[in-house]
Amino acid sequence: MAESVCKLLADLHAERVRTWAPEALAYNINQRRHLVETADRARFIKPGDRIAPFTLEVAGGGIVALEEVLRDGPAVLIFFRFAGCPACNLALPYYQRNLYPALRDLGATLIAISPQIPERLVEIRDRHALEFTVASDRDNALGHRFGIVFTADGPSQQAMREKGVSLGDITGTGTWDLPMPAVIVVAQDGSVAFADISPDWLVRTEADPVLDAVRALSLAVAA
Repeated sequence: MAESVCKLLADLHAERVRTWAPEALAYNINQRRHLVETADRARFIKPGDRIAPFTLEVAGGGIVALEEVLRDGPAVLIFFRFAGCPACNLALPYYQRNLYPALRDLGATLIAISPQIPERLVEIRDRHALEFTVASDRDNALGHRFGIVFTADGPSQQAMREKGVSLGDITGTGTWDLPMPAVIVVAQDGSVAFADISPDWLVRTEADPVLDAVRALSLAVAA
């Protein structure tokens, strides 16, 4: 049976149900429900949209430019929250196991993107020995263009402050903004071939639909 990222995240939630205090669990569930209910889906990037060139800072140094990536094949962009996010620490290794090798064989480039500053993204890259590029979207610039950025609501901010931390301190951005988990497949002409955005961070895109989208691009080129 194929491994499922949503099953991994469902197991994470089930463990929280067993071990977390009821008020902490309710807070987490309500946060995610709020995002699902208030997401402005009309702003989400969608298939058929065209992506203007961009560059991102790579964790560990250097930059990655979309124009250069697309010279070699399609690009698969995975947006995640930050290096310490428990769900991201399940999702990115899942994509390493189930997406990266097949994309490499298809000539596609996988890039994982977070607004967290590059120096702090090295942690998640090295922890899981990720072979694909991990890059920083400074100020959520690309995330805003794609319509997938949200700002933590007042109760969420207050809850973190009561713990003596802030999201901006964790990410190094100084803001309460994060991208919703998203996977976007970009064809070599810069058009979006596939886009899946999840307001609930415990729901992520499975590998198979992404691979199907990239394979379809390969077949179109060969035809």
